[in-house]
Amino acid sequence: MMQQFRQTYYPTILQAVHLLILYLFIQTVVDFPLALIDYYKGTDYLFNPIKKIVLNAGSTFFILVYGYKKTKAPFLEVFPLKLFNPLILIPIITFFWGAHNFLEIINIAVERVIPSPPWFWELFSKVFESDYGWWGAFLKVVVIAPVIEELIFRGLILHGLRKNYNALTAVLISALLFSLFHLNPWQMPATFVLGVLLGWLMLRTNSILLAILGHSLNNLIVLLTITYWEQINTHAIFLMEKEEKLMLSGWVIGASLILIYFSTFWPFKKTKKS
Repeated sequence: MMQQFRQTYYPTILQAVHLLILYLFIQTVVDFPLALIDYYKGTDYLFNPIKKIVLNAGSTFFILVYGYKKTKAPFLEVFPLKLFNPLILIPIITFFWGAHNFLEIINIAVERVIPSPPWFWELFSKVFESDYGWWGAFLKVVVIAPVIEELIFRGLILHGLRKNYNALTAVLISALLFSLFHLNPWQMPATFVLGVLLGWLMLRTNSILLAILGHSLNNLIVLLTITYWEQINTHAIFLMEKEEKLMLSGWVIGASLILIYFSTFWPFKKTKKS
């Protein structure tokens, strides 16, 4: 009796892990020697803005081309550019607000279990800094990072996972890889939740553009919160009792998810007349 082999598509889970390791390896191959030169000669090549732009652009382009060719699928199937209801951006924003309030509690719990070293948060804060001021940070965090990460995770990786596994597995695995990719255990809960939402949006709308916009909105909220924390922290909502704020956040999250769900029914698919 002949065995029936199920066709697999690129990437599987292991292939997705390999792709991300390769991406990080390419960047490390350049960063490590520069770090050694900076250490011994007192130079600053590692943080040179031109080097960072060239390295990120070059390694990302290579990974996207490499991964896309291995999919052997049409470009617009891997990176679908479908229309979506622009009103969906409103409940996405409100979802992020509510989710971030709950994630604060989770982050505190993670911090108690795995205390972070002081140097780590100094390094993490540099992610939201730029050689070109606030607008440089905006370009890096709100524009460039979402485009790169969504093309890789909700484009290349989720495309293959959706074909090889059921929808729930595909979204959860892509979100887990997305959170691990950031190499930050204290950021993992937030990146995992973000990955799950963006994966769900891809399943509902099949639009990489919406995934990029949703990612950008999340990063913009974080950037604005860090920049204007003193002003934001004095707002009446943030002066609420903890239980009241969490209850409000729960209602906001629930209402946001319902609105997101119904917003994905537009534009309606046209049916052919018989």
